[in-house]
Amino acid sequence: MTPVSFGIMTPPMQVDHADLLRVWQEADTVPEIEHAWVFDHLMPIGGDPDGPALEGWTLLSALAARTTRLRVGVMVTSNRFRPPAMLAKIATTVDIVSGGRLDFGIGAGSRPSHPLARREYDGHGLPYHDFGDSVDALAEACTVIRRLWTETEPFDFQGTHVRLTGALGNPRPVQRPHPPVLIGGRSSRTLRVVAEHADLWNFPGDTGLADGIERSGLLDRYCREIGRDPATVTRSIALPVSYDDPASTREAASAAIDAGFTHLVLILPSPWPQGVARWLTKEVITPLRPGASIA
Repeated sequence: MTPVSFGIMTPPMQVDHADLLRVWQEADTVPEIEHAWVFDHLMPIGGDPDGPALEGWTLLSALAARTTRLRVGVMVTSNRFRPPAMLAKIATTVDIVSGGRLDFGIGAGSRPSHPLARREYDGHGLPYHDFGDSVDALAEACTVIRRLWTETEPFDFQGTHVRLTGALGNPRPVQRPHPPVLIGGRSSRTLRVVAEHADLWNFPGDTGLADGIERSGLLDRYCREIGRDPATVTRSIALPVSYDDPASTREAASAAIDAGFTHLVLILPSPWPQGVARWLTKEVITPLRPGASIA
């Protein structure tokens, strides 16, 4: 049976670096919290639309340098924001800075139906193609990134969306053969990419657990179609935390675990109370893991 792991998500919007660092460094001292994540948005998707939002990968490298134990990641990187070869180099750098603690999260990019996410493309001069096009680009990106992490000789790649000449990833990541790959999303086309490329699949959680169970079953089917054991893809889910009603958070997490999701990412809304990581462990994680204790 796959062990359950708990992590935190700290959306880096409407907050400052000092607060983020405080929460991450506290979580780094709590063994029950095994991983920590930021998101990849260039403008806020909640609160004041003109408020601050820190860039995810730069922030992740800074937080990785100031922690020692947590696995770290971006949940999830928009493949629309950075060319895949550049992203592979960025991720390699974070894996080195962290001493081999990176979980590489990636997705096709924000849904067209999310206007606050859509505007960040226009605001930064980034192309925004239709969703099917972006999923195809994600599959090519995963192929290229994996090759840059593992191949020791320069190579060319001529795809529909990615074209490289003399590509070489040097240095290589600390983790071998490469950092674990987490792909986020729920569309059927994305799930086919998950089956082919991912070590972990993250279900966003905002459409309800029943949908997550159905999507997980579809992923099982796609894995079997390509001859892959579905059990080799860890199921991850992102769940919001309620400071006022931690029992509701425990209930949602417990239901997700019963449904086969063993990688739980608990989203901490800001502002973050002092001692939030220990509070989360006491109120949510420990009751779900009998015998656990707060260091």
